[in-house]
Amino acid sequence: MNRKVTVVGGAGNVGATVARAIAVKELADVVIVDIAAEKAAGIALDIYEACPIDGSDTRLVGTSDYAASAGSDVVVITSGVPRKPGMSRDDLLNVNYKIMQSVVEQVVKYSPNCIIVPVANPLDAMCQAVYRLSGFPRERVVGMAGVLDSARMRTFIAMELNVSVENIHAFVLGGHGDTMVPLPRFSTVAGIPLTELVAMGRLSQAKLDEICTRTANGGAEITKLVGTSAWYAPGAAAAEMVEAILKDKKSILPCSVYLQGEYGVTDLFVGVPVKLGRGGAEEIIEIRLTPDEQAAFNKSAASVKELTTVIGV
Repeated sequence: MNRKVTVVGGAGNVGATVARAIAVKELADVVIVDIAAEKAAGIALDIYEACPIDGSDTRLVGTSDYAASAGSDVVVITSGVPRKPGMSRDDLLNVNYKIMQSVVEQVVKYSPNCIIVPVANPLDAMCQAVYRLSGFPRERVVGMAGVLDSARMRTFIAMELNVSVENIHAFVLGGHGDTMVPLPRFSTVAGIPLTELVAMGRLSQAKLDEICTRTANGGAEITKLVGTSAWYAPGAAAAEMVEAILKDKKSILPCSVYLQGEYGVTDLFVGVPVKLGRGGAEEIIEIRLTPDEQAAFNKSAASVKELTTVIGV
């Protein structure tokens, strides 16, 4: 296969899930890079051995040597300390920033033309760190957050209304954390906005507010139940982004990207809808927000700014 994707930190739960999803979809050959070399090799081999069952000709290798990643089209960075119960994403800031410093140096050395998809938390701050450290144009650093957040919101809507997730579109803006901004008026069921469903009496305002709050706290809910960060949904979300890039799908997906005036924010990574294709974040889609929505978005962006200031990026 001509296309190559490297998953850094691929011996962890999220990274392995990303690698597995890419292999099942036969999107590219996969290199799993992890400081735990033997574990990386074992996970790669295990996924490889599932490929005949899946009908996939994806080839996988696991190693601690970044040389194997040379010439990757996309590099997904899942490296980082997972969140423990009671730990916020913000608590992860300093330790994961140090990890990004070492990872990005190697990624740029071996794959200078790749698109980087950071996944480690605190997501938006780590994206900004990767952007500064790599020197890449902003189109080629695209953070995974909104795809996951909107998927969680879609799940909660489907659970409440007892409808197919395929009929649901959810819209979430802002930083990947407690201050994210779910937007009910742009979130729909079979094209009907959630706000209209409230007006129709099909969904109560109280339940809608509960869904929005649960979405914002979706990661913490999983951590409380499992004892560590989620991995199936984040891995699937990252794989969806990889697919959009490699297939040049021009998918409109919510991603963390470097804003330069869009939404009134400058020089900061925040989650907004983008057109994702072979060039990375090829276009930022701006929508008109109400004063309340803009205020919530500004608050979310300010929380990201606090983190980037701490690590000097």
